[in-house]
Amino acid sequence: MWWIEFVISLSRSGICSITVLIPAQSTTTTDAPKPSPHPTIKMVRYAAHEIAPAKSARARGAYLRVSFKNTRETAQAINGWKLQRAVTFLENVTEKKEAVPFRRYAGSIGRTAQGKAFGVSKARWPVKSAEFLLGLLKNAESNADAKGLDTGNLVVKHIQVNQAPKQRRRTYRAHGRINPYMSNPCHIELILTEGEEVVQKSDAVAGREEIRLNSRQRGARVRQAITAA
Repeated sequence: MWWIEFVISLSRSGICSITVLIPAQSTTTTDAPKPSPHPTIKMVRYAAHEIAPAKSARARGAYLRVSFKNTRETAQAINGWKLQRAVTFLENVTEKKEAVPFRRYAGSIGRTAQGKAFGVSKARWPVKSAEFLLGLLKNAESNADAKGLDTGNLVVKHIQVNQAPKQRRRTYRAHGRINPYMSNPCHIELILTEGEEVVQKSDAVAGREEIRLNSRQRGARVRQAITAA
């Protein structure tokens, strides 16, 4: 940038002199850094740290507009299940062929005979929660397929539902009152892993387990042997 500076000086004789100072243009320029065209990618932290990422597939949903309590109970019902069984169960819930057992948030929950399969009497059919979980399970299954995992042997190793910030609304009541009318969204995360191979016990180990009896059982066998003789 160029600029001009005037210096005015007066002498004793009254002569006025004007000096013009024109500095040289600076060769160095400082340009502002250009923003990157690609947005920064933030890594998402999961609650389960001990599960190896290379042998698992993950899916996560944040700020989902679905009931936290219903989704939590539905997620706990399929925790530890095989993927195919979990998908079938959620599809049956949407068709009301199977019910979700309510164990923690069981206040004012009606009773149904479909809860006997889980040893409870209170159960419901949260269709919206089942649909959200179905979408996440299929997303995690696609991620597992992209990693080369055996999709037919996947197990729901970890599933977690957390509360999200409530969305505030207001409803207008009689006599000029205003009451809160808020929703309860949630965050969902799940991890699928390949199921461990079940090894059959050898005949020798199975035989030792059968021989391991307590004193009452040993006495009963002795009496049976004496009676048979």
